[in-house]
Amino acid sequence: MRPESRARTRSLAALLVGLTVAAGPALSAQATGGAPTMILTGGRIFTADSTRPWATAIAISGERILAVGSDAQITALATTATKRVALGGRVVVPGFNDAHMHVGPGTRGTSFATGDSTMPDPSFAVVVDSVRAIASRTPSGTWIMTDVGERVLADPDARRAMLDRVAPKHPVSLHGFTGHGAVLNTSALIAAGVDTINDPVGGWIERDASGRATGRIDEYALFGADARMSAARGTAPAIRTYTAFAASAARNGITSAQNMGTNTTPTQLAAIEQADILQLRHHLIPFEQTRAGRRDTLWNAAHRDSPFSRVAGIKWVLDGTPVERLALMREPYADKAGWYGRANFPLDTLKAMLRDALNRGQQPILHAGGDSTIALLFTALRSVAPDSVWRKIRPRIEHGDNLMADQFADAKALGIVVVQNPTHLSIVFRGNRWDESRASRSEVLRGIVEAGIPLAIGSDGPMETGLNLMFAILNPANPAHALTREQAVIAYTRTSAYAQHAEKDKGTLAPGMLADLAVLSQNIFTVPPPMLPGTTSLLTLVGGRVTRNVLP
Repeated sequence: MRPESRARTRSLAALLVGLTVAAGPALSAQATGGAPTMILTGGRIFTADSTRPWATAIAISGERILAVGSDAQITALATTATKRVALGGRVVVPGFNDAHMHVGPGTRGTSFATGDSTMPDPSFAVVVDSVRAIASRTPSGTWIMTDVGERVLADPDARRAMLDRVAPKHPVSLHGFTGHGAVLNTSALIAAGVDTINDPVGGWIERDASGRATGRIDEYALFGADARMSAARGTAPAIRTYTAFAASAARNGITSAQNMGTNTTPTQLAAIEQADILQLRHHLIPFEQTRAGRRDTLWNAAHRDSPFSRVAGIKWVLDGTPVERLALMREPYADKAGWYGRANFPLDTLKAMLRDALNRGQQPILHAGGDSTIALLFTALRSVAPDSVWRKIRPRIEHGDNLMADQFADAKALGIVVVQNPTHLSIVFRGNRWDESRASRSEVLRGIVEAGIPLAIGSDGPMETGLNLMFAILNPANPAHALTREQAVIAYTRTSAYAQHAEKDKGTLAPGMLADLAVLSQNIFTVPPPMLPGTTSLLTLVGGRVTRNVLP
């Protein structure tokens, strides 16, 4: 090493030692490859690091953060080869980590919308008119699909017979926007392989008095149908869908996504990885299926993980949602006397599933919509292993809408991570599903955080980070339990990383962490809440690599 190089290294090391005191632990220059490859200065950097939550500048070396501090401290580390980014006062946050999202192999046929809402609830008459019109101008055999809500799913006329009359030569699928129920016509039932099968474990096929399927299918009957149809689509639609997904993620500042295995097969994932289109850290969580009398294992073949593609965990759906009154509650629904909901699996099956996850070393990721289902889950967990075992594995409750305050102590003792989806908070059940007392005890996000239970955020719908932040800080379903903006961002970054056992590498902007970050188009900590949905990322970095750059 030449004398001037040694002097330069000593100078960098001295500066970094100074930053250790000012900004928390920092890597040595040698540990991160010497001088920074990029610095960002002049910003409002929310690090989500409790030792130093705010800074103005950050230095990156390769794929990791070298130092965080003041403009002067960080600028002093740069060389002539360092790329410099002037932030101009913009807010920087750790890359958002969508802890519960769905992206699959794409759709086929013709999809139509009955309105602008992502949670549509049209009447069956409106849907029938659209299906009839589309069928009249669409080649026979083309799928016709739309999302619907409770009005259609609960309408006894919304069954295969009527759909067959208006579209006898087209497969028709009216898919509940929650993903837990659907109505199919005869062509679709046959194509999806559910017309004549027995009920799968955890799912139901509604039948008339003669035993014939009516077209209404729920839970694992629907999940299995979707999986079979998705697998039949092959790899080309999957590549197109994932390409669009990666672009949307970069635009929203999402650098990590935890994908609930939405029917993406091992073959499709291999093709996506081969095409090198992800451009973010993609964690696929296997969503295993069932058939009559048994559970299936789709992901039994080994997957070779990489820094940008990982397969881990196992997801099970333990009940439905309050929209269809299928979440299993400890108190009856206010608008259906004597009805408590329905569990998908008996307690013995739930125990077997947890033992299987434990034996395979897989983190159990469990949709539990109702507080009674959550109580059954806690009983099952403790019958399978001590709390100390589960605290290491971190079982997840996806959604957690009805985790009640009297269940907080058990959740904390078991090491439960709650993954909430803020758009759920826009569905206000006061006056129908819940009475006022019950509504005040649901959607208690702030209570979960204050109880010390890890709370992460995932979209489970639109991947628009600003929209999800808005609902988290307003919590229209229970405003008394809205999150602060800082709490919401931490849940969307640091705790989302914790939820996937990755908190040592990402989720905070601190020395040694991966350089995953987003430079935002507006200050999400000060703008009025209605403006938050307009937030985009102007510069998105994944491991120091630019995946989006529209900085002026």
